[in-house]
Amino acid sequence: MKLLRIIVSLFVSAEMLVSCLIGGYPLTTGRPQPQTGALTQYVNPLIGTGGIPWADAMLSPAACVPFGTVKAGPDTCAVGGLAKIKLNTSGYYYEHRHLLGFSLGRLSGTGARDYGMFRVLPCVKGRAVTCLPYSHANETATPGYYGVDLPTAVVRCEMTATERTAAFRFTFKKAGDAAVSVDAASCLSGGHTENTAIEYRPAENALTAQTTLHGTFTDRYGGLTVYLYAAFDAPPTGTETDGSKTVLRFDTKELNYKAAVSFVSVENAKENYLAEAAGKSFDELRTAATEQWEQRLSAVKIDADETTKTIYYTALYHSMIMPTDFTDVNGDYLGFDKQVHKAQGFTYRTDMSLWDTCRTTHSLYTLIAPDVQRDCIESLLAMADQGGVLPRWPMGGGYSGSMFGSPANVVLAESYLKGFDFDARKALDYMVRCADGEIGDPDLKKELTTLNEYGYLPDDVIDRYSVSKTLEFSWENAAVSRLAAALGQAGTAADFAERSLYYKNIWDPATKYFMPRTADGVFHPVTTRITSFFDDLFGTKFFHAFCEGGADHWRYSAQQDVPGLIELFGSKEEFVKELDRFMRSASPRRADLDPGTGYWIGNQHDIHTPYLFLAADRPDLTQKWVRWTLKNRFSTDINGLDGNDDGGTVSAWYALSALGIYPNVGTDEYFIGSPAVDRAVLTLANGKTLTVTARNNSDKNVYVRSVTLNGEPIEGFTVTHADLLEGGELAFDMAPAP
Repeated sequence: MKLLRIIVSLFVSAEMLVSCLIGGYPLTTGRPQPQTGALTQYVNPLIGTGGIPWADAMLSPAACVPFGTVKAGPDTCAVGGLAKIKLNTSGYYYEHRHLLGFSLGRLSGTGARDYGMFRVLPCVKGRAVTCLPYSHANETATPGYYGVDLPTAVVRCEMTATERTAAFRFTFKKAGDAAVSVDAASCLSGGHTENTAIEYRPAENALTAQTTLHGTFTDRYGGLTVYLYAAFDAPPTGTETDGSKTVLRFDTKELNYKAAVSFVSVENAKENYLAEAAGKSFDELRTAATEQWEQRLSAVKIDADETTKTIYYTALYHSMIMPTDFTDVNGDYLGFDKQVHKAQGFTYRTDMSLWDTCRTTHSLYTLIAPDVQRDCIESLLAMADQGGVLPRWPMGGGYSGSMFGSPANVVLAESYLKGFDFDARKALDYMVRCADGEIGDPDLKKELTTLNEYGYLPDDVIDRYSVSKTLEFSWENAAVSRLAAALGQAGTAADFAERSLYYKNIWDPATKYFMPRTADGVFHPVTTRITSFFDDLFGTKFFHAFCEGGADHWRYSAQQDVPGLIELFGSKEEFVKELDRFMRSASPRRADLDPGTGYWIGNQHDIHTPYLFLAADRPDLTQKWVRWTLKNRFSTDINGLDGNDDGGTVSAWYALSALGIYPNVGTDEYFIGSPAVDRAVLTLANGKTLTVTARNNSDKNVYVRSVTLNGEPIEGFTVTHADLLEGGELAFDMAPAP
């Protein structure tokens, strides 16, 4: 690991040095000035955009509105346009010193490189270039806005967004220099495009284009076609098209360029532009974007120190970039059956990192963004209707096939238990048919048929992740059981309650770990000292039974039955001892190259572990480790998150835990933790307000002496969603000792 750190450090240092020598690393010419509101002033979109490659948060400072389709921002690269190494999959890596240009889309915080369409870049003396050097000293990023000065091209580049339209303002030093290059075949590194066309329409002074994206995910379902309609505020003095690129030259010092997208047609893209951006100035659109962020962020108003406010509101901001609005202004959207559908009464949303976001983000939405959560519910059901099965990582217009399990089960069951009104019987039918191996892709059918046959996934029958998949399916089966019980289907509830205990069948009593087990019932224990990342690094299959971690990371993945898990350890005391050892084994460094075998919040499947102490009657240890995580695993640095954010999952962990609550995912309950803010006012789904107060709160007073809801003591360290929706005051009395 030390050697790898040295290699990575040398690579980044060499790239920076060569940038300075070859790229004519520019002198600072100034930077665009930030314009923010009462809450957006605390958001720093650059947090989580850098750090150790492939271990960072994979975030971008791209300009967008909450949950918007368009995310207009910089795509960075190394010297000469190199962007092949997986440094930041959102298109932006803070340690890079060059820009390929500014594209209109990207995923947020994931390990997948997709979108990156219709990249635009100012020309140098009227000529198209491959990339341009830039400096962070000339860069500004705020919610809904990104700006940077590029001295090589002598231009200030600014961008903002509506839901479906990006607005660019390029300010050149003199009118004769005004020229931009638009690449219709662009995509983020590692992908490719097909069927690209671009055309300038003189009568409309507009540029139209289309391309079919083949990125990490879109390539898995045959590609995703996206359409562009872009308008200029001045006619070009000349245009030149070479293949997929068009260069447009203008006789104006300031150039405004508005680019709308649709996944249905050019006509719909034009309609999106006309409805959202036509006739509006850049500053008007920027102000509107800021106001949208202010409105969303105002769902939680906290009292805390300045650093905590920055971390909190940046986390809340990152939790609201995805899922993506995939609906045109006329209600059209591209379904999973590749047909155009009309969204009736909801906004169709996609890009749900469900395997991750089912653990925190959707629970957050149920409290403070119920409209988005309802959209997600209806969208998941539409995807199943049009694609045949509930998705586990829906991206763009199809199934990405990423990760495993059936996490939509958890999201839908939890939503129903929390009072969301939707066709829950249809949802349950999809869940049961999938769990019985009737629907789904061939691999999923095989896995679930095998699971039901053996009561676990034999390591010699399933190609990979036998332990991890058995644990995840067991957890998801518990959600199915709860939903069935709520719908009065007692037989199904009992059946899936039994299936939720399959996790016990891979518990190796000799090692007291979940271990790979073959079809003949024999355990084949592996070391607990390394993780699956070594397989990824060295191309081995030693750790193929575990995904994204090792035996220690997955040892506590039975949150649906923690009392039963404790019994497997032998006693509450033994469970607490081992869980505390796991927490203490966390890497001393945030976002480390090798996070080790201890607690790692960047591993979504173990982010719940600090709250498991509650079931063993040790709330003091939950409080201790929650506050330790809030303090040590989040910061205002460019590596301010402990691993990939995965659609806002890690950020939502902070947003909830800092309030002193955390979802018992798949249920209607929240655990009581240890708040990091002095006071917070939440605007709830029903319009009521919930005030969270933490008396005597400080870095030392991390323990909860008592907690009341509207003056009544809370027993057992859980509170229901219905109780919170009543509003009032959730009051913590904090102390320096348990």
